[in-house]
Amino acid sequence: MQLNSYIDHTILKPTTLVADIEKLCKEAMDYQFAAVCVPPNFVKLAKSLTVSSKVKVATVIGFPFGYSAVESKIAEIVLAMVDGADELDMVCNISAIKNKDFTYLANEINHIMPIVKSKHKIIKVIIEIGVLTNEEIIACCDIYGAAGIDYLKTSTGYAEKGATVEAVKLFRLHLPEHVQIKASGGIRDYAFAKELVDAGATRLGCSAGVAIVTGAPIASSNY
Repeated sequence: MQLNSYIDHTILKPTTLVADIEKLCKEAMDYQFAAVCVPPNFVKLAKSLTVSSKVKVATVIGFPFGYSAVESKIAEIVLAMVDGADELDMVCNISAIKNKDFTYLANEINHIMPIVKSKHKIIKVIIEIGVLTNEEIIACCDIYGAAGIDYLKTSTGYAEKGATVEAVKLFRLHLPEHVQIKASGGIRDYAFAKELVDAGATRLGCSAGVAIVTGAPIASSNY
């Protein structure tokens, strides 16, 4: 199985350099990855570097904890779209999930969806499966499936636990068919990446994209 088209080639570390973004974008174009996922302040640069290719530019919103105010997330989204982002990976309010404040979650996404869709952008909502129960994950599938998001994403990559095959299968069981799944966090080799795709993931967020598709040694994590 060719996994190139599943990969969001990612660097989100707080010490990211311009040279890192240049390398990331070149690799994404060389290996025909689906997208690069970069910090918000590098969206404009990434867009300029990939403009002649099919590689999409994604960035993160409310990252990595998700407890920013809705108004703050909207401001981040608008700026990211102005800078050229094609896809928005937004961390939902994890605290609201743990407090079972599902009304808050629904209100948050229902305020955001019209703004994103008015510009025909892709939105991926990140939950943090490593700190959630199966019941909480299912509740998220219900809320975000009903809201019409494009992808539900497993993890930020910063929690102790990242993507799991079990979580992807749970997502697929409880999400509407039109909502796709992005697995992220701890994806470091081809075998695990293929397992996630076989379970239902249609995107893979990882900093080890080149190693996954070539079998090369894995460098230190950029996620």
